[in-house]
Amino acid sequence: PEKVKLDTVGIVFKGTEVKIADDGEILVRGENVMNGYWNDPHSTNATIIDGWVHTGDIGEFDEDNYLKITDRKKDIIVNAGGDNISPSRIEAKLDITPEIAQSMLYGDYKNYLVAIIVPNKEEALIWAKENNKSEDLSILIEDEDFIKIIKQITEKINKNLSVIEQVRKFILIDHEFTIENGMMTPSMKVRRFKVKEKYEESLENLYS
Repeated sequence: PEKVKLDTVGIVFKGTEVKIADDGEILVRGENVMNGYWNDPHSTNATIIDGWVHTGDIGEFDEDNYLKITDRKKDIIVNAGGDNISPSRIEAKLDITPEIAQSMLYGDYKNYLVAIIVPNKEEALIWAKENNKSEDLSILIEDEDFIKIIKQITEKINKNLSVIEQVRKFILIDHEFTIENGMMTPSMKVRRFKVKEKYEESLENLYS
């Protein structure tokens, strides 16, 4: 119990080595780590390099040497300058605010990050009533005053982010990512490629 720490996967077991690669990926090796995939040398060679298993997870050790997983490598955004950016860490900061239900960052090979933001419907309707605005979310997301509210939130969050992590622009949409509309996996992860597929044109317009 004394070795349990919230938001981490714990400390490294004896007999196991863990290191963080230059790109942030968690690498593991040891007697209790797999030797490869059964009858699949291609996947084995791609996953195990120089004895280290490349987990596909991005992570870091905290000040107490507990390992924390922060993202999936395949989800990492690589900007125009070649910097690796963890989108889920920034999205979590957005999504924890009362006014935002969900968000997804976009910005591969771009000079700055943009986002899709789904407003929290309940909070949006409260604001609409207080400000004599339409209670139709599809109309509200086009309202300049409402957009300013969301912009103020992103600007506040940006103050605690590095320059490359800051969300410069965003689009608002009026429906959440769900399993039913194909935007979420059964384990409630955003299916980024599906969201990009649907909103890519609108996102690209933010760079023009």
